[in-house]
Amino acid sequence: MLSIGGGAGGYTLNSEKDAADLAQYIWNSYLGGTGKRPLGDAVLDGVDFDIESGNPDYYGALAAHLKSYSGQGGKKVYLSAAPQCPFPDASVGKALETGLFDYVWVQFYNNPPCQYTPGSTANLLNSWKQWTSAINATYIFLGLPAAPDAAGSGFIPTGSLESQVLPALKGSSKYGGVMLWSKFYDDQDGYSSAIKNHV
Repeated sequence: MLSIGGGAGGYTLNSEKDAADLAQYIWNSYLGGTGKRPLGDAVLDGVDFDIESGNPDYYGALAAHLKSYSGQGGKKVYLSAAPQCPFPDASVGKALETGLFDYVWVQFYNNPPCQYTPGSTANLLNSWKQWTSAINATYIFLGLPAAPDAAGSGFIPTGSLESQVLPALKGSSKYGGVMLWSKFYDDQDGYSSAIKNHV
């Protein structure tokens, strides 16, 4: 997946034409089209919308234009997004309303009103239910920090994740698994192996 956006820098789409032009550039440069390809012969499967700034009005149009390339050359274009857990997400929420996204990795951290707090799963589970009932996506993932220092807040200890959180989430037909955010990877803490065993 090609990830677009991010938390730094200024970017936006200002029109339907901007959306169509960007979709064409992404298709020709990274997906199944033809053109100058920055990654050589590599062909990516889709685009991840990590949109954290700019005008939110035309990202839905970008999603629609990208999806319109599905089937060309026998290739499906997958779309994913990484919204913050406050619903709807201010930057990518309108795009998610299109129902065109295959995977949504919701960031359930650094947002106390909709994340786990020590001893309480209520905010996280209420937010999860809102996301899974309102967003038409194939799979929704629980985005978490991989370690206490990987984010400002929202880390869930392995025991609580296994006993309180995952059993409540796995009943949803949209449950896709757990996505971990980490500033560093540390196999020694046992957290990664616990996740692998329970996703």
